[in-house]
Amino acid sequence: MSGYELSFQRFDARQARALRDMVESIYIDAYATTIASGHEFDSVEQFMRRFDAYTKSDRGFELVVAYNQDGEAIGQAWGWPLGPDAAWWDGLVEEEPEPGFTRETGSRTFALSEIMVRANWTGQGVAHRLHDELLGPRPETRATLLVEPDNERAYRAYKAWGWRQIGRLQPRWENAPTFHALILPLPLSRRT
Repeated sequence: MSGYELSFQRFDARQARALRDMVESIYIDAYATTIASGHEFDSVEQFMRRFDAYTKSDRGFELVVAYNQDGEAIGQAWGWPLGPDAAWWDGLVEEEPEPGFTRETGSRTFALSEIMVRANWTGQGVAHRLHDELLGPRPETRATLLVEPDNERAYRAYKAWGWRQIGRLQPRWENAPTFHALILPLPLSRRT
């Protein structure tokens, strides 16, 4: 990635709430086509409602923002560790990959909820750098994420970064589609 420098900054839930306008702006830029499709789940309002819910309590939420050499926020990724009462696995369509797979402790699984890059910066490795910046220092033993099956570009990237599908899942969010549920061993040095 020659030709430009990136910097990254981490924010907790309280700090992320103060960046709400920036988070929304990046979402609108990164997902303009998806938003234009008119699917209610992808609307700016529903996206920001989910963001507000994620940052409502401090359950270990972490936001990483990528900045270009001019200090412009060009991408973001966030997630949190799944606690014992987490609803993340509710709606898992297929049987558990192994007994106890969905049992959470608060230190077992990090949920990578969102990763996005402004349109002008896609295809330049920013998403992968955000991914590694967020997950690299995580103490959990695995990470999980959800990806829409028709989002082929993201799905290919995740597979190249070591993720594997473990089932399908439909979250309880209003108008949520069915996603592919993926898993990745942590630390990142254990990627296969």
